[in-house]
Amino acid sequence: MNSFKLYIDTLLKLCNQAIKINEVPVGAIIVDPKSKKIIAKAHNLSIRNKDPLAHAEILVIRKALKSLNKKRLDGMDIYCSLEPCVMCTSAIALSQLRNIYFCAEDKASGGLVNGPKLGFSKYLKYKFSFYYGFEENKFSKILVDFFKQKRK
Repeated sequence: MNSFKLYIDTLLKLCNQAIKINEVPVGAIIVDPKSKKIIAKAHNLSIRNKDPLAHAEILVIRKALKSLNKKRLDGMDIYCSLEPCVMCTSAIALSQLRNIYFCAEDKASGGLVNGPKLGFSKYLKYKFSFYYGFEENKFSKILVDFFKQKRK
């Protein structure tokens, strides 16, 4: 299995784990691009933890920092199932992650290419590259189906 497929499959598993505990199905992983190894993974825990900051991206950054015993993640990449919000995009920049890869756009709450479009901002101190649209239909459907089920 190639690395990229492994990363996408891992994000799918994280989304499914989140659904099982009634969390919004968003997952994130931190990858060392040199070794292609997944350093940390997480899914949303905002509902379970009663913590609006417990987004997958924040949790995975904390796990990776702890695992690597570092204060920044320079040179590492983050893969997300959903476009990071403003808070998470800012945290990614502060963590000095190298690249952001995300699957589905979040037209309502995204902060990278939607909303305030921080991915294009000249005001972020640390710059990163970003790529998106990977398996977008699959990840968008997971979210749409989750919220449809909630509204029943």
